[in-house]
Amino acid sequence: MFRKKKHAAPEATFKEVWSKGNIATKLSFFFMGSNALANKQWVKGIALLLAEIAFIVWFVFSGISAISMLSSLGPIKSKKVVYDSAQGVYITKQPSNSVLILLFGLLAIIVCIAMVYLYIVNLRSTRKNYVLQRDGKHILTNKEELANLFDSRLHDTLMTFPIIGILCFTILPTIFMISMAFTNYNRQHPIAFSWTGFQAFGNVLSGDLSGTFFPVLGWTLVWAVAATATTFFFGVLLALLIESKGIKHKGFWRTIFVIVWAVPQFVSLLMMAQFLDYQGALNNILMNIGWISHPLHFIDSQASPLVARITVIIVNMWIGIPVSMLVSTAIIQNLPTDQIEAAKIDGANALQVFKSITFPQILFVMAPSLIQQFIGNINNFNVIFLLTGGAPMNNKYNGAGSTDLLVTWLYNLTFGQEQRYNASAVLGILIFIISAVFSLIAYRHTNAFKEG
Repeated sequence: MFRKKKHAAPEATFKEVWSKGNIATKLSFFFMGSNALANKQWVKGIALLLAEIAFIVWFVFSGISAISMLSSLGPIKSKKVVYDSAQGVYITKQPSNSVLILLFGLLAIIVCIAMVYLYIVNLRSTRKNYVLQRDGKHILTNKEELANLFDSRLHDTLMTFPIIGILCFTILPTIFMISMAFTNYNRQHPIAFSWTGFQAFGNVLSGDLSGTFFPVLGWTLVWAVAATATTFFFGVLLALLIESKGIKHKGFWRTIFVIVWAVPQFVSLLMMAQFLDYQGALNNILMNIGWISHPLHFIDSQASPLVARITVIIVNMWIGIPVSMLVSTAIIQNLPTDQIEAAKIDGANALQVFKSITFPQILFVMAPSLIQQFIGNINNFNVIFLLTGGAPMNNKYNGAGSTDLLVTWLYNLTFGQEQRYNASAVLGILIFIISAVFSLIAYRHTNAFKEG
């Protein structure tokens, strides 16, 4: 029979701290840092008290207004000419800047949440000092508190600035982008906009953009699977070829392929775009050797969608195979040779050894990396944007071409003629959901996860 775990009773509840604490302890519930100051923990006490004073001043003069305006995103939605009775003239009122109102409103909410957390930290510190005082134990002095910040609590000190950076440059922009999806922020409402609920989601999933979303989603998934599988498979084959016993100067061959990877991606892609152009080098070479009588359209606006899609997959192989080759090489060099030798003694040929021993072990190690590559290919902006620009264009699509992925279509909706920022935000959310679902499902089915 299993016995229930006995949970240790808390050293002191906040109710006990309030009822039995001294005046400084009780004041800490209203004035942060009071208990720390009473115990001569000057730095902590002054910091907490100043933080509370600064927050109250900011909240009264700015915070309340910023949060209250979130509900309407500004009272003035369009330019108005009104009569100013005080001046006796007509004045023009510009529309409210909803972008700034939304941004500062969300920032105000984050500041309030941070202040609540700081208040909890203050209460925990007060309770700790109360318990030490109640039990007759030593309460850390100001000097000892400062020493702890660079000793036992060094991790807290070092994490302060990264956490602030994450809040300002990751969490706030992410929440801001998600909020945009529930507004009518677009070319018709470039400055002042309003909350519209799930209307933008309806436009993407079942409205005027649905005829573009689902075909582009299908191609995005096909592209992600094809791009990941081809670079992985041929990268493994290339690594096996270079590591073969009959190949000399292995380091030289690896270096050549590493150079392909080391060259900045945009340089390789722009070069490939010129090489595959209608008047580019490839067409000239093929015509000179007599294989074709007229230039072919590989990636331009007159190309066949199927040809353009196959072309971008092949070009991606040129860029992605060296990465898989390097990882595979490291795995191949550390494979147990006794298994391979035993298989060869039993009569297994090279293909059987690869199928039963080499490939499964490479796949076992690289499965998490393949999932990462798959998600990266879903969001692979560079290959499509720099190589084809989404071409050839599709008249059935709204703002997208036949080779556009969801992420490049998002870019077109944002910076193109339509400027449908709310729809772009919806696409950003949907791309995140798709990536998260696929990565979680795939990772949970890998042997690395099951045997971990």
